[in-house]
Amino acid sequence: MANLQSFERTEPQQIKADLHRKVLDRLDLEKLGKTSGDAARDEVMVIIRSVVNGEVIPLSFAERERLSREILDEIFGLGPLEQLLKDSTVSDILVNRYDRVYVEKAGKLELTTLSFKDNIHLMQIIERIVSRVGRRVDESSPMVDARLADGSRVNAIIPPLAIDGPCLSIRRFGRDPVTARQMIENQTLTESMLELLSSMVKGRLNLLVSGGTGAGKTTLLNVLSGYIPNSDRIVTIEDAAELQLKQEHVVRLETRPPNIEGKGAVRQRQLVINSLRMRPDRIVVGEVRGEEAFDMLQAMNTGHEGSLTTVHANSPRDAMARVENMVSMANLNIPERAVRHQIASAVHAVVQIARLSDGTRKVVTVSEITGMDDESIAMQDIFVFDRTGIDENGKVRGMFRATGIRPQFADRLATSGARLRPALFESKAEV
Repeated sequence: MANLQSFERTEPQQIKADLHRKVLDRLDLEKLGKTSGDAARDEVMVIIRSVVNGEVIPLSFAERERLSREILDEIFGLGPLEQLLKDSTVSDILVNRYDRVYVEKAGKLELTTLSFKDNIHLMQIIERIVSRVGRRVDESSPMVDARLADGSRVNAIIPPLAIDGPCLSIRRFGRDPVTARQMIENQTLTESMLELLSSMVKGRLNLLVSGGTGAGKTTLLNVLSGYIPNSDRIVTIEDAAELQLKQEHVVRLETRPPNIEGKGAVRQRQLVINSLRMRPDRIVVGEVRGEEAFDMLQAMNTGHEGSLTTVHANSPRDAMARVENMVSMANLNIPERAVRHQIASAVHAVVQIARLSDGTRKVVTVSEITGMDDESIAMQDIFVFDRTGIDENGKVRGMFRATGIRPQFADRLATSGARLRPALFESKAEV
């Protein structure tokens, strides 16, 4: 009876921790290490159920089963995060503190009832994530980017930089990537816009996908890269590998952070330069954010047409300014006009995607780069999304429309076999 009363006074997290410790005491870790994944989980689950059922705790059968699964997740998975990672409706997981876990569903943030035991528990989960991809996080390296097995992006920042304790952010990428058909059904873009974008990729035009944080740039890049012919040799370059290309001839490269001595870092620029020696037909950079922008432009201008990349910016015009600023980071002392001319000749179009106030993602403009207009880069919109207001449910109202402008690159696409329908550019609105 005393045992039961002590459990009633104990926090649920403490109960789980005590049972977890008892399970570990009974495990033969050496034998377990030689057992295959599924067999090991089954074997451990038997031990967990035995330990849980042997305790006098005021829990129903269903609660005991849930507790058993949570302990199994602690041993083999990512603890409290596991049930969120199994929920396909969750697009972001944001751990502000060990006891404040938020998720994003349908573009809206909400607080969950989940929590970690304490900061030490959260830190153990972070270390488990980053160690699986050869990264590290400690006081000398308190910020880290990593990825999960399904390609989801992970960022962690710990004290002393994070004042209230370790902070974890996970941007979800499901095991089954979003398809072009799903983007049309979600009204991210229209059939006409997709027809144009797919023709541009097949016709080897250089595209820049621009957007803010969480706008869906990588998702759109994944969809567009699916139109690259299977015969092309593709080299992808990323900070944390997220792209899920289905072609056969793909070489995936990933940057490397410095080691504990501060040496051995490999930056994106080095990988872009190295990729030029790998005979690529296409170069896909997950996101340009520094001096590698110069080498990317060089590649686009020297026979590596059909390259794709993303950039953080709120409009196509801002995207051009950002690329110009990133080129200046290379400290090559190139005149501004020469940089703009190189950008204008390398990039054929900017695809702007945005996350709207209701959480939906939309391709808000498809803009062609037409060359230089005196001292600035000339652009013209081919497709736009016109916002007209917000309805009673908080949903953004608006419609996609073609501007009526036939792009200059249409003739180039025609010579490559991607002939565009004249009706595609007729000025009309589409819901």
